[in-house]
Amino acid sequence: MLATIEAIRKAALARVAAANSSEELEILRVQYLGKKGELTGVLRGMGKLPPEERPRVGQLANQVREELEKALQEAKEVLSRREQAERLRAEAIDVTLPGRPVPRGYRHPLYQTLNEIKTIFIGLGFDVAEGPEVESDYYNFEALNLPKEHPARDMQDSFYITEDVLLRTHTSPVQVRVMEARRPQLPIRIIAPGKVYRRDDDATHSPMFFQVEGLLVDKRVTFGELKGTLMAFVRQMFGDQVQVRFRPSYFPFTEPSAEVDISCVMCGGGGCRTCGHTGWLEILGCGMVHPRVLSMSGYDPEEVSGFAFGLGVDRVAMLKYGVDDLRLFYENDLRFLRQF
Repeated sequence: MLATIEAIRKAALARVAAANSSEELEILRVQYLGKKGELTGVLRGMGKLPPEERPRVGQLANQVREELEKALQEAKEVLSRREQAERLRAEAIDVTLPGRPVPRGYRHPLYQTLNEIKTIFIGLGFDVAEGPEVESDYYNFEALNLPKEHPARDMQDSFYITEDVLLRTHTSPVQVRVMEARRPQLPIRIIAPGKVYRRDDDATHSPMFFQVEGLLVDKRVTFGELKGTLMAFVRQMFGDQVQVRFRPSYFPFTEPSAEVDISCVMCGGGGCRTCGHTGWLEILGCGMVHPRVLSMSGYDPEEVSGFAFGLGVDRVAMLKYGVDDLRLFYENDLRFLRQF
């Protein structure tokens, strides 16, 4: 029995010294010192030995166990330090290497255009006002002189949530909300930028698009002031070389009403496919605020007057950047967007 224990000691110490990993040391520990290990098996067989041999065998077995445990612990510490050093070498970062470049982001061309429009009108003395995108039928239509069954509603095919709640088809409801909130304060001079929704989808229309509505209400406001304001806007947005014309039109919430055209930015007014060979491009609608709209918002149309206008940001962006298909703005094609 003593010889067996001595053979286990020599073999175990040799294998521990030759181990190359912590995992290998754990396997050796289980093989020799585990519940079913070789040295544990020898100790369990001591009951078969003569009584006079048991003390010497037990003493030697305990010495070998302590020696193996010490050897395993020392080897584990050495291997742990070696493995850590190797891991640090493998995971080392060379701080002198150039970093990975981070692609620079840009504002979407629609937001670039919207910010430019806002900057121009803020410079003209207008405040920026906002309102809900989910709007009531009253504010979206009725308060703007568009009662139920009015035929002009057909031009704004809408997304209804209930019979009286819809996604707003224009930002004009913000004008009504501001007039109600500020009355009888004068003057009211605001623009209302934001997203609007209509059931349109083709090369020049999108189900969701951006719009900017403008409103000025004060005493003795004239169409001349409306014309001067819009002329200043067009000149700053498209340049002094652009020609402007006002055409009579119809909007339920303004009277009189007009469409504003500019000379075609593609052909300079000479006539091309973009302008339908007319030399002109429509950019916005405008007019004097209808007396009924003023009355419904709590103002006396005999004492105050005002003008309003509305333009599509997407259309202005198309004209400014020479884009012939509105859907390109919404397709997230980086080849297109990186041009701006």
